[in-house]
Amino acid sequence: MQIAFHIGANCTDEDRLLKSLLKNGDTFRKHGIAVPGPGRYRSLIRETIQGLGGIPPHADTRDILLDAIVESGDIHRVLLSNENFICIPNRVFENATFYEQATSKTHGLHQLFPDDDIELFIGIRNPATFAQETFRKSKSATIQEHLGLLSLRDLHWSKVIGRIKAGAPDTPITVWCNEDAPLLFEQLIRAMSNIAPDVTVDGGLDMLAPLIGNDGIKAIEAELSKNPPTSHAERHEVIAKVWEQHVITDKVEDVIEISGLTNDQIADATQAYDDDLARIAAISGVKLLLPFT
Repeated sequence: MQIAFHIGANCTDEDRLLKSLLKNGDTFRKHGIAVPGPGRYRSLIRETIQGLGGIPPHADTRDILLDAIVESGDIHRVLLSNENFICIPNRVFENATFYEQATSKTHGLHQLFPDDDIELFIGIRNPATFAQETFRKSKSATIQEHLGLLSLRDLHWSKVIGRIKAGAPDTPITVWCNEDAPLLFEQLIRAMSNIAPDVTVDGGLDMLAPLIGNDGIKAIEAELSKNPPTSHAERHEVIAKVWEQHVITDKVEDVIEISGLTNDQIADATQAYDDDLARIAAISGVKLLLPFT
């Protein structure tokens, strides 16, 4: 079985990718791809991994889990999504480590499905806005308490990917920046599903709709229909041109609204984030999706 698992990060996707995958459920099913509802697996997988305690599961655990997750037997690929898979926002910086649990959770996933072909998918975002949004969902009183001994400059996504690779050394990982997700969204749907290029998928503009309005969506659809792109880069170019004309500015600007983060800290974190992308792209087994490529 192929298992494609979107594992986060926290405060990036908010289940938008899953909702768009579910839109394609009937189409995917015809091609042997299942998109189960999250209630069928999120708690089940989390609790099963926690119950392992590092000990290998019983021999029939894998089959029991798949029977509970997938209804149809004529399936070769399963699409799962849980942005809180590694941990909840309150524990992201636990023990002065950025996603300390990344290794144990991905290792546990492979213990549950030892002979299946697992692929992992993760969206990342600017550490400054990431820290802000996870803080808002945490139990901490201040951003400093939330970060603990860490600072924004310590938040390197390449180290998180390294921890994931430590738990799942041979597992392919697809990474993208959340800031680019509206542009890449159809590409993400296709990457998760591994559907054939000639199969039409729905939802490729779902993340753009709130940012450019109905007129913008209609303009993109008209342009794509008139001049069908032959590559992801060409599609990105079409979207970018329409974006410039229709973008709703106050919908796309990430604003830091909490006290405790200075402008210099935010600027430094943003530069470090940009620099970190090259390190991520150089990690073996990692595919970094970028616009216009």
